[in-house]
Amino acid sequence: MNSKYRLGIDAGGTFTDFVLAERAGGSRLYKALSTPSDPTLAIRNGLGLIAEDLGVELEEIIPNCDLCINGTTVGLNALIQHKGARTGLICTAGHEDSIEIRNGHKEDGYRYDAEYPPAVMLVPRNLRKGVRERVLSNGTIRTPINEEDVRAACRTFIEEGIESVAISFVWSVLQPEHERRAAEIVREMMPDVPLTLGSDLYPQVREYTRTSTAITNAYLAPILKRYVMAVDAYFRSLGATSPVRYFQSNGGLAIGQLMADRSVYAINSGPASAPKAGLHVCAPFEDQNVITVDMGGTSFDITLTHEGVTNLNKNIDFLRYRIGVPMIQVETLGAGGGSIGWIDDMGLLQMGPQSAGSDPGPACYGRGGTEPTTTDVNLVLGYLCPGGLVGGRLPLDRAKAEEAIRSRIAEPLNISLEKAAYGMFTIVNANMVNGIRRVSIERGYDPRDFVLVCAGGATGAHISAIAREMGISRIIVPKLASGLCAFGQIISDVKYNHMATCPVRLDNDEAYARVNGLFRQLEEDGTRQLRQDGFTDDTIRITRSLEMRYLGQVHECTVEVDSFDITAETVERLKEAFHRRHEQLYTYAEPASTVEVVNIESTLYGVVGKPDDAVLSRGGDSDGALKGTRMAIFSSSGEFTRTPVYDGTKLGAGDHITGPAIIEEPTTTIVVEPGWTAELHESGSYVLERLHQD
Repeated sequence: MNSKYRLGIDAGGTFTDFVLAERAGGSRLYKALSTPSDPTLAIRNGLGLIAEDLGVELEEIIPNCDLCINGTTVGLNALIQHKGARTGLICTAGHEDSIEIRNGHKEDGYRYDAEYPPAVMLVPRNLRKGVRERVLSNGTIRTPINEEDVRAACRTFIEEGIESVAISFVWSVLQPEHERRAAEIVREMMPDVPLTLGSDLYPQVREYTRTSTAITNAYLAPILKRYVMAVDAYFRSLGATSPVRYFQSNGGLAIGQLMADRSVYAINSGPASAPKAGLHVCAPFEDQNVITVDMGGTSFDITLTHEGVTNLNKNIDFLRYRIGVPMIQVETLGAGGGSIGWIDDMGLLQMGPQSAGSDPGPACYGRGGTEPTTTDVNLVLGYLCPGGLVGGRLPLDRAKAEEAIRSRIAEPLNISLEKAAYGMFTIVNANMVNGIRRVSIERGYDPRDFVLVCAGGATGAHISAIAREMGISRIIVPKLASGLCAFGQIISDVKYNHMATCPVRLDNDEAYARVNGLFRQLEEDGTRQLRQDGFTDDTIRITRSLEMRYLGQVHECTVEVDSFDITAETVERLKEAFHRRHEQLYTYAEPASTVEVVNIESTLYGVVGKPDDAVLSRGGDSDGALKGTRMAIFSSSGEFTRTPVYDGTKLGAGDHITGPAIIEEPTTTIVVEPGWTAELHESGSYVLERLHQD
């Protein structure tokens, strides 16, 4: 760190989290209610809490931050709610319907479901305008661009009040001249409208993916631009000396202008920092197989890291829209503290995905909510402090929680209040367990080989129950759990992905020279960008990957390699890496078959200095942190157990607790079920372990 502070902000559906790291060591966590109608208001409120806690003016904090980092759900929410900009598409004539035709089928899992409805098109049919032009698969121009078609499209867009334009032509990745000329005309006729070119944003083979990615980017661009401008202006007014950084879905930081231009990278901004944070808190224990779970007020996010590497997705369907650019692989469920319990038409109890959010919130918030939620359940089960959340700043009303569960769940099912609450608790846990199975068991990983890292303010109440169900015997719960994604942001690096298409067979010198030349061009462009951002060559790191396949295959697999020139002598290293990766994915390899490259990618990092970690002082006797006892329920019988409650702020390193127990931290509550122990490590994390296996 170059300054006194570093600030990370993670805007969630219910709470916005703030982590302030200090150069002297250690981090402080703050939470403010999110304000979906004006996300910058939550930032102002949170910064006010920081100033109040430190006893200084904001104008003394922000100028002394070397980095202010913002993870935002603005793009994600706009896509979920279909509240993006009014968008127009300019494409090759005859390809106006490619985003509806897709690849000839529905998303995986619904391919043969005749009743599954089509996705809502982000660009309606009348706003998809074809242009007569054609580039062939070898990059030669068959039909020159008809500029009048582009002008006609612009006239329609102006009449229709279009706010953003996407341009995507067939084979533009090999010959982008037509897209660039069309862009010049659009800028001439619609100078104030954001413009997305498919060949710039996603310069790789696959027309449908490229077009869908360009449309999604254009759909979000005006919203992200307004958000970035508002946040940047606010921080400048507080005296910020460096630009605000924004967290991307690829797991790295970017400046605001790039996020506005490449808004598609902001879709999964918030949870993408969880794997970095999970690895960091597990480093003292040398664990590199990590499942990080984050239960906030609205959703439950899961990421898996195997042997220190977190999977990246490319060319996937996200919220029913094909996205080509790299994204940290996050499994997201509608299971959070605000998830609503309800009874379906068959009389079965369900939890979520509907959420009470922050407004009106769970019934126990006393803000007008009447639906029973996960938070109401945890209060009734005795897990949450009746005095309130967030250090008492968010009071809870147990009577309203009981009334919501009794009237909506217990009485209709003719069961006791306590059994209804535990049933809701069990179901929301089962939903989360199924999500963990999807990222682990269904992808060939045994979850018992992993450590479970707890993130999110609501996760601690469920974490030991989830681990018990999964057969996982070790849990790490950092004191910063409820703001772990914000913490992940402040220990992350700037990261840019530079891609190109390169369809060549790896069997001749011309092909080797082409791959080498493209890699060098990508890396020169990326290095120049990072230098302009203030990074020196010794702080720039580069990794490479190639999408490869056997000749005749339809799908590729991604192979990560070191930086080296590909020659007749070194090409075997590349082929061997591909054969190994193919066998890992598909259980076989064909060393005698011809190998071809389809796409290449260079990932460039601007390495940022990391804040120092604080070391907790040794504790003494955990009994000194005992606040008292509370009646809590730990089984389907609905019977209460008198349970010790500990003040986490009074525990020291080495202090040991045996369940059942409840540990109350200022922004999270950890439920240690019977059969589990918890010990606070000097790094600031609780280590929960099972006493025995079933």
